[in-house]
Amino acid sequence: MFVSSVRAGAIRIIHHSLRQFALAHLAPTCNNAGPSPMKLVILLIFLVMTNSGAAQQEPGREIDAGDCASVANFTITPDKVAFPGPEGRTLYGWLYKPKGKGPFPAVVWNHGSELMSDPTLPFYRKDLAAFYVGKGFVFFTPHRTGHGMSRTAGESAATAANKNCVGTNLDQVQLCKVRYHEESNLDTVSAVKWLQEQRFVKRKEVVVSGASYGGIQTILTSEKDLEVRAFVAFTPAAQSWPNVLLRERLMSALKKARKPVFLIQAEGDFSLGPYEVLGAYLNTKGGLNRAKLYPKFGSTPQEAHATFSIRCKGIEIWGDDVAAFLKSALK
Repeated sequence: MFVSSVRAGAIRIIHHSLRQFALAHLAPTCNNAGPSPMKLVILLIFLVMTNSGAAQQEPGREIDAGDCASVANFTITPDKVAFPGPEGRTLYGWLYKPKGKGPFPAVVWNHGSELMSDPTLPFYRKDLAAFYVGKGFVFFTPHRTGHGMSRTAGESAATAANKNCVGTNLDQVQLCKVRYHEESNLDTVSAVKWLQEQRFVKRKEVVVSGASYGGIQTILTSEKDLEVRAFVAFTPAAQSWPNVLLRERLMSALKKARKPVFLIQAEGDFSLGPYEVLGAYLNTKGGLNRAKLYPKFGSTPQEAHATFSIRCKGIEIWGDDVAAFLKSALK
């Protein structure tokens, strides 16, 4: 179930080891004019792996996914908005609105653990905005504490977890990481509540969605009593599936969810555990709840994970299913 996660972890370990070897042994010294031929071979292997790894760091870079007509023809400029976060923090996000006075149904989009592209660009998540605004939705992309335009509000929970959730007690480490997901969810809930209060939004027709870390946020929000009508979670916890306590926490949230959840993944993702376990539950829960595993997308786990979820080439695959799900949920 988590074989792909183990494989990815092994590759990272090998990559790290080669990097350390390169740093320690391949640099010339005063007694050595340069590396030996054997060391040059090892250096070449390291560079190949480095380039392969780098290609997986930025969602959407591997596939030219920004050339869809729907995105090219999308000309609505978003507003930069501020909203109150927990503990008196001020957070920011981009807000796209359809033409007209409204009120409109709305989507809150939860980003991943890092905003890999420039978060200050006016068309951040333009592909998703083009899709949802084209369907008549307000599209709101709040930036959580420590991310993007909210990076000065404090340290991100993801960064804090990587720094503080350490040790030899696996249960304690996993529980620590779950708690930081819960902390992040305070930002998500704040964003939902703020959006529901806007006059141009239909308060009782708000949808929450997100991918990766944002997919986790989407599922955690599903158990809250927020009058949200539906949830669309892309690849939640695929990169952290070995965290058993996080899996259990997500399952608990889905069992408490009062409104329908649609879980989405594509073949080739880092792990298909979310679909196989959480999705299996949703497909038996009844109502509009559902999960779907789409055919293999792209040539790397990152493409199947992020590009599939957020770029127009992926949207062309899952868009009709999500639109039909939301139409039924908002009746």
